[in-house]
Amino acid sequence: MIKEKNKIKNIVLLGTILLIFSICVIGVNKNQDATIQTTSKSFDTKIMEWGMKRGKDNQQPDFGTENRKILEENEGICVGNNIDKTIYLTFDEGYEAGYTESILNILQQNNVKATFFITSHYLNTASTLVERIINEGHIIGNHTCNHPNMPTISDEKIEEEIMKLHQAVYEKFNYEMKYFRPPQGKFNERTLKKTSELGYKTVMWSFAYSDWNEKKQPSIEEAKEKIVSNFHCGEIMLLHPNSKTNAEVLDTIIKEAKNQGYEFKSLDEFN
Repeated sequence: MIKEKNKIKNIVLLGTILLIFSICVIGVNKNQDATIQTTSKSFDTKIMEWGMKRGKDNQQPDFGTENRKILEENEGICVGNNIDKTIYLTFDEGYEAGYTESILNILQQNNVKATFFITSHYLNTASTLVERIINEGHIIGNHTCNHPNMPTISDEKIEEEIMKLHQAVYEKFNYEMKYFRPPQGKFNERTLKKTSELGYKTVMWSFAYSDWNEKKQPSIEEAKEKIVSNFHCGEIMLLHPNSKTNAEVLDTIIKEAKNQGYEFKSLDEFN
């Protein structure tokens, strides 16, 4: 009888030990899962947006100390020197709206070289225009495959977004891209560092205006006033080629800038 009672006690004790051990193992596994989950998402998602306060009387804008400092510490650029009356003309090409051919004709007529930042969609749907851009001596820049918000994706995904497009352009045209513009001007120190590690120079801008919405286009006079009144030394001008207004006003803008003593240069001549 005593032996049976001891046997039962031992069984109960063993069961209790096994239960406690199981709980501990589950707890450890949960902690491990949490650690793995945290690690997989442990990248800096702080979002900074490129912006500026416009300068008066054709002076360079104020970009804010932190933004410009972080950009330039990671080999990025946003404006040239404040002495030479130079303009670097750039376009962000997410998709083709029927105006790029006209824009290229105007650039050719005025002997102006520009930089076109393209996406995978643009490469795949307008490859003939991309080829013309290259053949006429303009620069093709990288605007990512899918136009993501850069700080919200991992370093691995950043590399994929940039280098897949890089490889596609190289395979199609034997052309090596080297300039990068982050979609929507969204960035942080991590994304700038990663972009630089991939061999790219980030190019922000010192002038842009509301020209991208095809359904809400500025008038020609409004666009001309906005662009001309903000000419400044070392300007990196951002325009969107899906803008009908830009296609209509570009020739006038270029001629007016030259009349005021400005010279258009390629990013390869940046100073």
